[in-house]
Parts: sequence; C-alpha cells; structure tokens
Amino acid sequence: MSDAQKKQNFLQGTALLAMATAIVKVIGALYKIPLNAIIGTQGFGYFNTAYDIYNVLLMISTAGLPVAMSRMISQASSLGHYNQVRRIYHTAQGIFLALGITGSLLMTLFCRQLAEFQNQPDAWAAIGCLGPSVLLICVMSTFRGFFQGQSNMIPTSVSQVLEAVVKLIVGMLAALALLKMTNSVPLAAGGAILGVTASCLVSSVYLFSRFRKSYAALPHTHEEPRSFADTARSLLMIAIPITFGSAVLQILTMLETKIYMGQLLNLGYTQSAADTMRGIYGMCLTIFNMPLAFITPITISVIPAITAQLTLCKNVEAKATEESAVRITGLIAMPCAFGLAILSEPITALLGRYSGTDLALATKLLAILGVSILFNATVGVTTAIMQAHGHAGRPVVNMLIGGVLNLIAVFILTGNPYIHIMGTPLGILVCYVSIAALNLYSLRALLEHPPAVLRNLLRPFLSAAVMGLIVGAAWQGLKAIGIHSSLLLCALPVAVGVVVYAFTAVKLKAITREDCLLLPKGEKIAKLLKL
Repeated sequence: MSDAQKKQNFLQGTALLAMATAIVKVIGALYKIPLNAIIGTQGFGYFNTAYDIYNVLLMISTAGLPVAMSRMISQASSLGHYNQVRRIYHTAQGIFLALGITGSLLMTLFCRQLAEFQNQPDAWAAIGCLGPSVLLICVMSTFRGFFQGQSNMIPTSVSQVLEAVVKLIVGMLAALALLKMTNSVPLAAGGAILGVTASCLVSSVYLFSRFRKSYAALPHTHEEPRSFADTARSLLMIAIPITFGSAVLQILTMLETKIYMGQLLNLGYTQSAADTMRGIYGMCLTIFNMPLAFITPITISVIPAITAQLTLCKNVEAKATEESAVRITGLIAMPCAFGLAILSEPITALLGRYSGTDLALATKLLAILGVSILFNATVGVTTAIMQAHGHAGRPVVNMLIGGVLNLIAVFILTGNPYIHIMGTPLGILVCYVSIAALNLYSLRALLEHPPAVLRNLLRPFLSAAVMGLIVGAAWQGLKAIGIHSSLLLCALPVAVGVVVYAFTAVKLKAITREDCLLLPKGEKIAKLLKL
C-alpha cells in the first residue's frame, strides 16, 4: 500500500469515526438531557457516580489492550504475517475475558460498598445495573482492536451508533417505568443505566457477526507465529503502561469525587444539596465531553497508521501523518473550547434546563471546563503519537503527575467556602495544562524528528479566537434586544460562529488543500473552500 493510501486511510478512518461520533452525540443528548429532567439532578448525580466507578474498571479492562492489539496487528499486517494476526487476536481475547469477568463481578457484588465509598449511598442501584457492561465492553474491545489494527473503522463506527440508539430506547423506557412503579429516584437511575448494558449486548452481537467474516477472509500464510506466551508478553508490555496511566487517572477522578463531596459536607451542605451540586457538575461534564469525543477518532486512527509507516522505516511520512492529526485536532478542539467558554450560560440553560442559582453555578462550571478542552485535546493527540512510537510509559508518568496535582487543587479549592464545587473544574484545568506541557516536552525529548505541535495548533487557535469574539458579541446583542429563548441564544450565535470559523480557518490557512484531498470527497471540499 502506498504512503498516500496509508495517510488517506488514516484521515478517512478519522472522518468515518467522527461522523459516527456526531450521530452518537446527538443521540446521547436526546438521552441524557431528558433523563436529567426525568430522574432529577440528584438522580443524575447517582447516574454519574456509577459511571465514575465503571470508568475505572473500564480503563483497567480496555484502555491499553485495544491500543496494543491495534499496534501489533498493524505491524504484522504490514509485513504480511497473518498467522501472527490470528495469534494476537486469540491471545488478547483470553486476557480481555479474564479482566471483564473480574470487573463485572466487582461492580455487581459490591455495588453498595462502592456507593458508600463515593459518599453517595443511594447510587448503589445504578452501580449494580452497570456491572455487566464491563464484561460486554471487553468483548467489544477485542473485536474493535482487531478491526482498528487493519485500519477498518466501519465496524467500530456502526457499533457506536447501535449502542447509542439502544441506550436511548431502553434507558429512557426503563427509567420511566421504574420511576412510575416505585417512585424511587435511585431505582430510576438504575433503570437508566440498564440502557447502557443492553446497548453493549446488541453492539457485541453486531461486532461478532462482522468479525466472523473478516477473520475468515484473512489470507493463509506459512510463517510460524510467535507462541501464546511471547505474544501475551508483547501485548502486556505495550498495554500495561497505557492501562496503568489511564486507570490511575480514572482512580484519581473517583477519588476526586470522594474528596469534593466530603469537602462540601464539611462546609455544612446537606447530603441533598451536595448531591444536587454533583448532578449539575455531572451535566456540565457531559457537555464538556461532547467535543472531546471527536478527538478520540483521531487518536484511534493515527496509532495504526503511524505504526505501519514506522514499521516500514518511512519516518518522513509518519511525521506528516502526525502533523495532519495535530491540525485536525486543533480544527475540532479550538472552536469547541471558545464556544463552550463564551456561550456557557445559554448552553447550560438549554441543555440542563437550569435557572436561577443553578444556572449561575452551571455557567461558571462549564466556562472553566470549556477552556480545559484546549489542553485535553492536546494531551490526547500527543499521547497517541508517543504510543505509536512505542513510548507508552512516558505519558503514564505525565498523567500521574497531572492527576496528583488535580487532587491537591480540588482538596484545597473545594474546601474554601467561597469556591466550593468550583474547585473541581479548576482542578481539571490544572491537571490538563500540566499534562499537556509535559507531553510536549516529552515529544521533543523522545523523538528524533518530533511533529511541530504548537505551530500546527496556532492557526486553528487564531481562527477560533476571532470566531469567539464575534460569537460573544452576537450573544450579547441578542440579549440586548430582549431575546430570552435559550434555543435562540444558543442556535443563532453558533450559526454565526460556524460561518465565521470556516471563513477565518480558510483565510488563515488553518486547513490545507493537502488535508482536504486526503478526506472523502476531498476535491469537492477543497473546491468549496477555494483552497
């Protein structure tokens, strides 16, 4: 396969996953926003507490192994060693199943103890109902790692959309039914979580059906694959540092929840008031995570693409792919960061249906989280580049340092009665600023020819800054003429922002003709943008 094709596969895979992510996020909004209204702010807090614990076990189970599978399968496929591809899959499958079963049992059997640990004892039903998803996610990750290693992003994209649809239907119906039958908010939150478990089951069945055909189509070669033990050792050498870093960050996030909930109670807030603040913060995190989800397709696609080029000693092409990934990351992350920071009030009023003091709190929380997107996106793409080069350990150390700084900041800030829950997004900002700085330093120290990250982020940043000024003026103008509709206060400035950002990005050459030509329908896009 030619270098242009490799790079094209990377960008087309990114585009495909990004399209699926857009659909998933729209469906997710249709799920979480009404859900917040159905089960209330406290119930949404229980929902998010279950997710915090789930994410820890999920990261332990799946963070490193799909990346390791993707890298190793990409290497083996590039060399035509398809017997080794089969060996990698079967070895990873055994490891995934062991981790998945353990994680599911922990969440299901110890749901009450975990809820007590998080200072939210009524979250036990949501935690227990989410338990089986850990095993199902492990099964899905085995299939996704297999497909991604061959730069085939279609099964992953379709399965994500399937998950979102099933989660919406089952979760909403279960939450409404349990709330009507029991009038219990904790049980209704548990019913909402059942949608996640059902969606994972349906997605697993779909991925298995695609995997059978793909696995059977692998060419038959005569090379002797490495032993299971040797293959497992190689998988774990890549996976363990990545898993450790991700798991530590998630564990620190779970501890963060325990810390700030404890600090709020120490400040004299009642359990109900603290749960409500937790729910508002959880909704703001949901909004914050929407744009970040568009960065994940880039990191998923870039690792096998760079790995294949490095395996064939094509270092110049690998650097070009890395810089394309950085540019696309900037083009997505920068406008989202400015948009959320500037329009935090109408966004939280529309999506969270907040008003009064709740709206004032949500506005401040989301504005700080919006700024954090700049650094979080930089962390994601730089971490993926280091992992593709085989330097999985350094990002772990950087994440650990950032996570510890986060806990320290949260403990100090949330203990201040004038700052209280506001200390949590400030802690996240401290965390990702520090990790981004450490990652940039690490790239220069570890790679002989590191990509020009800051240079490739500068033009998207300037384009987004211009957009932000005009969007802010548009929002203030609408308020000045007496418009109070949250929908209009969001939609009209966003529409203006899209036009302004597209114009400034082209004029400042934040996106190049070469980037466009590597995307699906790239000629038409380049012509439309007059590149």
